[in-house]
Parts: sequence; structure tokens; C-alpha cells
Amino acid sequence: MKNKILKYLAIIIGAIALDQISKGILLYLITGGIPWFGAAWDVVPVPYMMMRVCDFFNIVFTWNPGASFSMLRDLGEAAPLIIIIATGFIIGFIAYYLFARAKSYECIPLALIVGGAIGNLIDRVRFGAVVDFLDFHVGAWHYPAFNIADMCIVIGVILFILNWYLARRRCLDSVKSNKEK
Repeated sequence: MKNKILKYLAIIIGAIALDQISKGILLYLITGGIPWFGAAWDVVPVPYMMMRVCDFFNIVFTWNPGASFSMLRDLGEAAPLIIIIATGFIIGFIAYYLFARAKSYECIPLALIVGGAIGNLIDRVRFGAVVDFLDFHVGAWHYPAFNIADMCIVIGVILFILNWYLARRRCLDSVKSNKEK
């Protein structure tokens, strides 16, 4: 049990560390330091393009006051507090489920989701918004900018759904083979 907890805590901490280090590097390159707290637009007032990597990918810097992939961006001034409280409850629920009830095939995806959510929560508490910097595009169409934490959340959700589907399928196949006997 202790090894299980340590394994999934390592995944959570790894996701948080990758996310916060990547954002810290960007903030350092822009500001010359790593601000610990402050209103997002006081820290870096204007979003801008930092580097064109290739024809379909840029490194940009933008603040996201909404949820993942800029959702809920239009909640106004109450948005950061509402999102912080909601995110805290969601993280608590998922973490409880992860460590108390999750099946083995659910644990890695849930750990990725928790780590990504905490990574974005840290930004939201520090700045009132999340740093987004990965910009994929086709011509003039740009997918909403995102970050490492968003990637962890999306990968975790995809793995969770895939694992759930495969586990359900194994269960149905098992029931079917037992009926045939």
C-alpha cells in the first residue's frame, strides 16, 4: 500500500514539477526573474509570441483566466476565486478516489489528472490566471494555447476512458465466456 501511494505521488509531483519548471523558465526569460505572486497582467502585461518553432507550432506567452483551453474565460472578476474553489474540490475528490478506491488501471491516469490540475491551480493562486504557451496552428487557425498541466489532464482523461473501456470489455468477455460454459 505504501509503495502504491509513493508511486502515484511521484507521478503527481513529476507532473507538477514539469509544468511549473516550464512556466518558470518562460517567466524568467520574459521578466528576468521568477515572480512568486502578483496579478497576472502586472507580472507580464501583454501576451506575445516568443518563438516560431516550425510551420505549425509556436512558443507563445499568454495568460488564461478561464479553465482548461480558455473555457470559462468570460466569468469576469469572480472567475479566479470560483475556479480556485471548484478546482480544489475536484482535486480533493479525485485524490481521495485515487488513494482510497481506484482500481489499479485507474491510478496512473488519475495521478496525471491530479498533477495537472494542481499545476494549474498553483498558477491560479499565484497570479489569478494560468500561463499557457504551446500554440499549435494550421495557417491562420490556432488551437487554444495550452501548457504541460493541460497535457497531463488530457492524457490522463484519455487513458482513463481507454482503460475503463478495456476493463469493461474484459469483464463483458468474461461474463460471456462463463455463460457459454
